[in-house]
Amino acid sequence: MVITNGFTYIAFLMFLAGGLLALEKYTKWKVFNVIPPLVWIYVLNMVFCTMGLYNSDGVSAAYGVLKNNLLYAMIFVMLLRCDFRKLAKLGGRMIAIFLGCSLTLAIGFLIGYPLFMGALGGGEKTWAAVAALYASWVGGSANMAAMMEALPVDSGAYSCALALDTVCYSVWIALLLFAVRYASKWNKAVKADTSKLDAVAAAANAEVEKDKKKKATSGDWIFLIGLSLLVSALSQMVGGAMATGLDNIGLSMFDTGTCTTVFVTILGLICALSPLGKLPAVEELSNIYLYAVVSLLASTASLTDLVSAPMWVVYGVFILVIHVVLMFVLSKVFHWDLCMVSTASLANIGGSASAPIVATAYDASFAGIGVLMGVLGAAIGNFCGLGMGGLLQIFL
Repeated sequence: MVITNGFTYIAFLMFLAGGLLALEKYTKWKVFNVIPPLVWIYVLNMVFCTMGLYNSDGVSAAYGVLKNNLLYAMIFVMLLRCDFRKLAKLGGRMIAIFLGCSLTLAIGFLIGYPLFMGALGGGEKTWAAVAALYASWVGGSANMAAMMEALPVDSGAYSCALALDTVCYSVWIALLLFAVRYASKWNKAVKADTSKLDAVAAAANAEVEKDKKKKATSGDWIFLIGLSLLVSALSQMVGGAMATGLDNIGLSMFDTGTCTTVFVTILGLICALSPLGKLPAVEELSNIYLYAVVSLLASTASLTDLVSAPMWVVYGVFILVIHVVLMFVLSKVFHWDLCMVSTASLANIGGSASAPIVATAYDASFAGIGVLMGVLGAAIGNFCGLGMGGLLQIFL
C-alpha cells in the first residue's frame, strides 16, 4: 500500500500524532512515561517509511511544500515564550548552573566525537546530526528539528541521534530521580549553598502561574497562526538574500538554511520582549507545530538507518559520564547543590516539560525553576547547535 495523495499524507500524519497524544491522555498507559508520544510518532512514521507507505510523487510534493514553511513558523512561535525578563527571575546563580551543564555537555560531545566518529558512520555523514543532538540537549526537540534545515543533516544519522536521545533521556531521568536520596551527601561534599533557593523558587513559580492564567480565544489562535506563517515566508526571503550577500563576499559556508534559522531565531527573541510574547496559545501552537514537523521529518527516515544506533548510545553514555564528572568539579568550586544541578541537567537534556519532574522531587515549590531553565535552553539551543556544528567540522 502506498499513499499517493498529498492531502491524505498530511491527514494521516496528523491523525497518527493526535491519536498517540489522545492515548497518552485518556489511557494513562505507563509506556508513555518511559517513551513519550513524540518518540512513538517518530518511530512509527519510520516504520511506515521503511514499508514504502510514503513512497510517491504526491507525498514528496506535499513534504517539500510544508516542511520548511512549518519549521520556521515553529521556531518563531517557540521563541515567543523566551522573554529574558522572565528568565531574570532565576537569578545569576541558577543561570550559571544551567550554562555550566550546557558547557560540560559540549565538552563531552567534543571529546567523544573524534573517538566515536568512525563507529557512528563517518564524519562527513554524522557531524551535523551530532550538532543537532547537542541543540536538543541544550534546548529540546524543537531545536533539534530546527537544525535539520540549518545544517546538512543526513536523515539516517538523524534517526540514530534520535535513538541516542531517547535511550539516554529515559535512563538519565531515572538516575536523577534515584540520586535525590543522596542529595545530602553531594551537598556535604561540595559544601553547597542553598540559602537563596526558596526565594528564587517563589519568584519563578509566580511567573509560571501568571502565564497559566491566560486563556486563548479563537481570535488569538487565528492571529498567531497567521503571524507565524507570514514570519516563516518573510524569513525565508530574508535568509535567501542574506546567503546571497554573504556568498558574494566569500562567506559561502553560510547557506540559505543557516541564514534563515539565525534570522528567525533573532526575530523570535526580539518579539518575545514585545506584547507578542504575552499572547495566549503560544505554548500550545508551538507544540502543534513540533508534532507536525517531527512527523514530516520521520516520514523520510528509514529504520534501516538504525543499525548504527548501538554505538550512538555508547557515545551518549560517554557524554553523560563526562558531564557528571565536570559538574561535580564545578559544584566543588562554586558550591552548587544537587537539586539545582539535577534540574539544570534535565532542563538541558529534556527541556522545560521534563525539568520540573526532578525539581519537584526535591520540593514541590521548585517546579517553576525547572520550567524557566527549560525556556532558557530553548532560547539559546539553535545558536549552540550551530556553534557545535562549526566545531565538529574541525575533526573532518
